[in-house]
Amino acid sequence: MDAKKTTTSPLARVRKAMTREERAAYAAIKQGVKHLEKSIGEIQRGLRKAERTIEADARGRVRELRRDARGQLAALKSKRREAAQVLKKVPGAASGSWEEIKRSADAILADARAGAASVVERLRKDLAS
Repeated sequence: MDAKKTTTSPLARVRKAMTREERAAYAAIKQGVKHLEKSIGEIQRGLRKAERTIEADARGRVRELRRDARGQLAALKSKRREAAQVLKKVPGAASGSWEEIKRSADAILADARAGAASVVERLRKDLAS
């Protein structure tokens, strides 16, 4: 009863019972699984890198849009101040100059509306792309 017991795993016992061709096929499949695991890892790393690149580009685009929007808002606020100044002149305007003031205010407001519409359209276009 002093005989040494050799413990072999069930997988080892199955592998010993396999023919040479079966062992070769088993090794080939095992190697294929390792290659697939490696490919999956490379794809996951590539996706993470792509996500970081896309996020960095998006942050840059947002900064640029904010900078442009601040500039456009400043221009629109200037137009608003200009229109308010014209509006202050209306009560004291004589009948002849009233039409001139109205034309001036209409031109300022139309320009401001066009500017605001172009800003909104550009933001929509940039957000859609």
